[in-house]
Formats: sequence, C-alpha cells, structure tokens
Amino acid sequence: MILKTEQDLIDFGEQIGKALFPGALITLKGDLGAGKTTLTKGIGKGLGVTKIINSPTFTIMKEYQGEMMLHHFDAYRLEGEDSELGFEEIFEGEGVCVVEWPQYIEHILPEERLDLVIYKCMDQGREILCTPFGEKYVTLAKELEL
Repeated sequence: MILKTEQDLIDFGEQIGKALFPGALITLKGDLGAGKTTLTKGIGKGLGVTKIINSPTFTIMKEYQGEMMLHHFDAYRLEGEDSELGFEEIFEGEGVCVVEWPQYIEHILPEERLDLVIYKCMDQGREILCTPFGEKYVTLAKELEL
C-alpha cells in the first residue's frame, strides 16, 4: 500500500483503529521519521482517543483512553534489555497495543499480531507492508484490504 501524504497515513491509521478488537497488537517498524507515531495518531483517532498522541521515546509507554485503552510503546531504548519489564500483562489485556521498534522486544511479544513496516519513498510518500500472524489478524488484514 502506498500513501502519499501525512494525512493519508493518519486516515489509514484511523481505518485500522476502527477495525481493532480488544487485545489487538500492532507492531510498527520503520526508520526514524518513517511515520510510526503519525500512524499511531490515526489508530488512536479510530479508537476515539481525544488527547494528543506523541512519541513515548523517553517514557517507553504512554496510555490513552478511547473506546478501548491504547497502550503505545516505543521499544527503541530497550535494545538488549533482559530484565522483566512487565509488558506481558499489558499485551494480554483488553486494550489495544501499538509497539514501535518491536525488534528490540521481539522475545516478549505475542506470536499473534499485525506487523506493519513503513518505508519512506523517494517522493516523500510511504509504502506500508503488512504481515498478519494468527487468524484474527489475517481476517483483520482482509477486512482492511491490506
């Protein structure tokens, strides 16, 4: 999927947010500035979050109340972290989790999830590749026409 503008990225995120279910997990990979937090803003909008969503880089996780709780993680600073982080309980909860830089906590992520990779294009647009893991996420990807 190719998205041309920042607003397209937000709109796509909103579409995802409206289709999510309790306990959903979305992972977002991409270079710095690829649009991971922008996409998360759209997901939050789709979930009915009214607060401003920004990067949780220094706090690791931020939570936002909408129709479902949105748990927004930035795992960038957790590379090589082996201690018990307590995230597993959140992943197993009823809220929606969005994890930026999931490769740094891959060992604790549930196997079932929707992985999205965002690539910056030469024309400043974004290409998004989607990989669903688990039947719920395959169904979600089909519903979203990913």
